Amino acid sequence: MATVAGIQPAIGGESQTKQNGSVDIQDLHTSAAKLSISENATYDGSNSPAKTPFINPSSVSKLPTAPSLTADQSTKYEKLLTTVKAWTTKPSTTPNPPDHPLTDSDCMWLTCECILRYLRATKWDVHQAGLRLQSTLTWRQEYGLEKHTPEYISPENATGKQVLTGYDIAGRPCLYLNPGRQNTERSNKQVEHLVYMLERTIDLMPAGQENLSLIINFDKKLGGERPPLWQGKQVLNILQSHYPERLGRALVINSRHPPLDCNLKWTRSNHSYLLLVPWIVQPFFKLINPFIDPATREKLKFDQDLRLFVPPAQLLKTHGGDVDFVYEHEVYWPALNELAAKKRAVMVERWEAAGKKIGESEWYLRGGERQGNGTDGGEGG
Repeated sequence: MATVAGIQPAIGGESQTKQNGSVDIQDLHTSAAKLSISENATYDGSNSPAKTPFINPSSVSKLPTAPSLTADQSTKYEKLLTTVKAWTTKPSTTPNPPDHPLTDSDCMWLTCECILRYLRATKWDVHQAGLRLQSTLTWRQEYGLEKHTPEYISPENATGKQVLTGYDIAGRPCLYLNPGRQNTERSNKQVEHLVYMLERTIDLMPAGQENLSLIINFDKKLGGERPPLWQGKQVLNILQSHYPERLGRALVINSRHPPLDCNLKWTRSNHSYLLLVPWIVQPFFKLINPFIDPATREKLKFDQDLRLFVPPAQLLKTHGGDVDFVYEHEVYWPALNELAAKKRAVMVERWEAAGKKIGESEWYLRGGERQGNGTDGGEGG
């Protein structure tokens, strides 16, 4: 299995960002064959303490094998792919303009795996999956994802309330959520911050992995407060509508605070699960519930040894691992964004080299070789 390639880590901790904090795009389009990094390397080579994200999964991590499609599923995929390839615009929610043109960014986002995620999320209803794909394309345009720059989001993460680093045992990138480190007033920008970090987490996924792991620390000593209802509804809608089939596992620590007892119970309502947990964490899981594949509750783990799920060499000491990590915003933030930008640039380079096709394979874009299974990049496979 090929690794994600084309990343040239900064040497000796030297930043390669411009003085204004923006990512320098020079030398991003490096050849996949030039990647040479050590085991469990951070972006700037720092350790004891580590201050920047890990570049790749540990050798201990084992990436999953993509499940084969049934004949019926393959037929539905091909039908939807044909429909999507005919799109030249995406709907607008305003009369002016009535439609937005489909951009190269949109076409690259419409990968084979993306289309399959929306088919699975709609229980293989081709029509509904197409409508949801169009809705997400419109949302990505009008929400302004590409306008949310590192500089714009930076103040929200100044205290390290979200940290993206390391990979779990299945090669899923780990996004640490620390609600107690909240540092800003309630606003739409807090939601934009979460969306931004989800996008960066997706950037760091290795070839063969399309899910992420959340590690949530509800440490009461850190304080924090529950989100307002309006913010909760907004997050719920975004996760449910625009990031289906993305969560692989949610690991929660410090969820039990005496004398409360979790006593997890599950009920099914409208084909989704509702997790009944103590009031301290219940609001969060009401939000995250649509983000989770309802087929299994094994994705949720409460107050367990995280070393069972994340290799200790890539798990923070504060969460039971071996990694001595210190969050220094002026070091971590430019490094994260530079690493994500370089990995995105490799995907763009490979997508353009392969003909800029809708339905391209994420496995291929992230550095893997062609699979030849009929659903790895449209015509010709």
